[in-house]
Amino acid sequence: MARLIAISGLNRKSAALFLVEIGGRRILFDFGDGLEPGEHPDIASIGKVDALCLSHAHEDHIGSLLRLDEVGMPPVYATKRCFDDIPSGMKPADRREIPQKGQFDLLGIPMTVGQSGHAPGGVWFHLPTDLGGFIYSGDVSAESDSMPMDPMPPAATLLIDASYGDRDSLLTEQRQQIIVEAKGGAVVCCPPAGRGADMVHALRQAGYEVKAEAIIAKEYQIAMGHAVPVVNAETASPEDVIVTTGSNGEEGLSADLLKREGFRFLFSSHVPKGSPAFPLIAEKRAQWLPWNVHPRLRDILIWADQCRADRVIPAFLDITTAPKLVSGLGPRLALKREMEI
Repeated sequence: MARLIAISGLNRKSAALFLVEIGGRRILFDFGDGLEPGEHPDIASIGKVDALCLSHAHEDHIGSLLRLDEVGMPPVYATKRCFDDIPSGMKPADRREIPQKGQFDLLGIPMTVGQSGHAPGGVWFHLPTDLGGFIYSGDVSAESDSMPMDPMPPAATLLIDASYGDRDSLLTEQRQQIIVEAKGGAVVCCPPAGRGADMVHALRQAGYEVKAEAIIAKEYQIAMGHAVPVVNAETASPEDVIVTTGSNGEEGLSADLLKREGFRFLFSSHVPKGSPAFPLIAEKRAQWLPWNVHPRLRDILIWADQCRADRVIPAFLDITTAPKLVSGLGPRLALKREMEI
């Protein structure tokens, strides 16, 4: 019998760490760090694991990699693009590349993966269990222009990214709002290895002469096959439409431009209270506008039906803030920290 233990990531937006014990093996899915300053998951409670599977290379999913010794220095399984996007000082020594779509052997356990649509090289995972199979989604999205999402197979237990709860607005509508607000110049902020290529693409389609931080320009080149002008802290102008890293002004070009006068900032990510973006938005010195990179309410309910899931575990969400999701899932809703899968 397989068992799931939610180390972190259940009942609130927090670091992703989920442990599965199956066939005498202990497999950890994601190894993130906290989103708020000084917030770190309880890694000491995990013990030694046999393998670590990474869904993608965002901080809340890989941010604890420097603490791998605390879980026994297991081999780390991820796609090549995920490994490429992990900062050099954090790359694990024992790296096992997996496909973005298809099957691979995980210590004798047949694992299926598919593209997640959330980040370059991002994947969801499926493994067979005696109770009908388990899916760990990581972060997923069905609305990206540059990052496809593969359909998930049937599974009795679906651990799904529910970061947005009851949000059900369409990305097509959100794009238009950001296009309107970017007129006259704006710094459009996003994380590296994420929505940057899609943002550049949408803004260029709207007729803007978009510029980008070097890392975003490279992502756009890889995703779309086109070049975009690169700017830095010295060459950027307040009249430019610029897509930058530093989703909340905490790093990258957005952090540099916050030190200069005259720039308008558009944020769209989860905003931790300790981030530079939080007071700017609260004081109306910057705008927060949605840009879907996680599932809408309708997506979660459709996928639960398509996967024929008996148990749906909504991750990265305070479930008390999502009454429509609770109602839609009904008896399938599963919230226990530990359960048989």
